[in-house]
Parts: sequence; C-alpha cells; structure tokens
Amino acid sequence: MVQRRASIRRATADDVDDVRALARSLASSFEFDDEAFGTAFDRLCGRPDARVLIAVGDDGAVTGYLLGFVHDTFFANGPVAWIEEMYVADDRRRGGTGRALEADFARWAADEGATMIALATRRAAPFYVALGYEDSARYLRRTL
Repeated sequence: MVQRRASIRRATADDVDDVRALARSLASSFEFDDEAFGTAFDRLCGRPDARVLIAVGDDGAVTGYLLGFVHDTFFANGPVAWIEEMYVADDRRRGGTGRALEADFARWAADEGATMIALATRRAAPFYVALGYEDSARYLRRTL
C-alpha cells in the first residue's frame, strides 16, 4: 500500500481514544492506566508550554502522536524543547509520519524561542539520528 504523508494537527478532546490506543502500545516501562491517561490528556492539551500533536492518515485514521514541551533553562541561554513521547502505529512506519510529527513540533519549538530539541529513546535512536539528532547525554531515572 502506498502511503501519502500524514497531515499533522494539534490534538483535541475528540482525539482522546485514538491517542490512548497509541499510547497504550508505547507503554513498556509502566502499566498503562486509562484514568491517569485521560486526566493527563485533558491537562496537556490545554497547556501553552505543551504540544500534543497527532498524525492523521489519508484514510482519516490517527496514525501517530507526539507529546512535547518547551521550557526555560539556564544552560542553553533560553528555552529548550523536549520530546517526551512519540509513537507511530506499526503499520504506518517508514512512510514519513514520524518525520512529519517531529518537523511540526520543531517549527512550534522554534517559534517559542527554543534553542534545541532533546529527547530520550530506548529503541528509536537510528530514526532520530537520521533526522539530525546527535548522541549527547546519558538518560537516568528514579521511579517515585
């Protein structure tokens, strides 16, 4: 099947179930909690420092999403952007959806004055390197 580039837009309350299904597929470190997702989705869609973007295929299906933020820093002499989550449905990968999501986020981050975009990834490093990202730091976490 030939895929056209997905269209990218901000998520709305009507997208909650589609994004939930994709986020459930991404979750691997934590047990997915439907109630917590719904609460977070509502809050995040309304925050001016956050972007929840969705990719919509030419068939109208939501095929991917990106959750990212812009926040102030000291080290970068201004704001930086952080991609917290990005997921593209397995059957829609390698068709430009992830690239389109990242590009839309990058435009928004630049408009917000961000000097860089950073992220942590366990399995998708080659994808991000192909987009121009470079290995920069080590990711550590402490579960609370």
